[in-house]
Amino acid sequence: MLKVLGFLFFALLILVLIKFKTLQRLHKVITLFDKENIVENFMNMEQFIETKTIAKSPNPSTLDKAWSYDFPEDFVFEGKTMNTKKYLDETLTTGLMIIHKDSVIHESYHLGNTPSTTHIVWSISKSFVSALVGIALEDGLFDSVEDPITKYLPQLKETAYNGVTIKNILQMSTGIKFDEDYSNFNSDINRFGRFFALGKSFEKFIFSLEKELDPKKAEGIYHHYISLNTQVLGMLVAKVSDQPLADYLKEKIWDPMGMEFDAHWIIDKTQMEMALGGLNVCLRDLGRFGQLFLHRGNYQGKQILTEDWIDASLKMDAPHLLPGDHGASHDTFGYGYQWWFPEKPEGDFFASGIYNQYIYIHPEKELVIVKTSANYHFKEPNNKSKNEHVALFKKMAEQF
Repeated sequence: MLKVLGFLFFALLILVLIKFKTLQRLHKVITLFDKENIVENFMNMEQFIETKTIAKSPNPSTLDKAWSYDFPEDFVFEGKTMNTKKYLDETLTTGLMIIHKDSVIHESYHLGNTPSTTHIVWSISKSFVSALVGIALEDGLFDSVEDPITKYLPQLKETAYNGVTIKNILQMSTGIKFDEDYSNFNSDINRFGRFFALGKSFEKFIFSLEKELDPKKAEGIYHHYISLNTQVLGMLVAKVSDQPLADYLKEKIWDPMGMEFDAHWIIDKTQMEMALGGLNVCLRDLGRFGQLFLHRGNYQGKQILTEDWIDASLKMDAPHLLPGDHGASHDTFGYGYQWWFPEKPEGDFFASGIYNQYIYIHPEKELVIVKTSANYHFKEPNNKSKNEHVALFKKMAEQF
């Protein structure tokens, strides 16, 4: 009897510990963006959420430096003059790098950030995943972006992604119903966060999504930014490459580009990476990735991405992808293959993550600007924060 009771007690203890870990993770996810903790959380994700490490390159590439940059004193947004330094402080900038003509002309770290500190970049992860899709296509691992996703992920025939092409997914034009509002506790994106925190798989969540009933918002004709679309792209790359997404990233981008630091990618209980926004990367390596796109897929003499993929990625090839308030898009920014375009594009484009993570690229000015932040004011309506940052970056570009 004592042995039985001892076994039951031990089993109960194990169960409590397992549940405690789950509840602890759930609490951390729910309070992740609280202003008291947000800065520390964004720079220490691997301390409390399971991640997979992408080891630094054994042969790190060099970044030329030429410290010669003076910030514009102010910039204008919607007729209001805003002080640059004050704005950078107010948006809780943790890192800022400016690269002009392949030389780092500014590099600074704030609020405890350091060159070797990884920082979660949220939806900038999407632009990395898009690059991996392009590499997988060049490697002959799938046939065409015009193929239906179910050709490679047949399990999705039972989901809202049935009949949706890979290109539809790349361009965020899937015709799926989704609420991406981070300020709404019950939105789909926040529901996804709690789903993950409770230890469930990313793939399982996809089965909960539904088609949009409005025919004007069907796939291929309406732009609607849905983070889970990129999760599907990550599943595609992992499936056709027959390896974890993080391993493919290391093989195809991290090592060939000579990334200087380790990165970390959040994973679920099945070891699948959070393709939609789970990358944690150091500032300098984000700058290198920006240079890759500045130079049309070439980095220091190595052609990592084909120019054809760069062209496709940065082309708004349908009316619903163009910037502006035209009724065929959920947004006023333009969109390509997981890259954004300003409302008034001048050849410039950018990757963007919530709470103000940016890689801004202006090819004509030979300019890359990288900014990491922990801005808890981010939830302001109508893309106000994103528009402000674009206005600041454009003002910086005017200097060159």
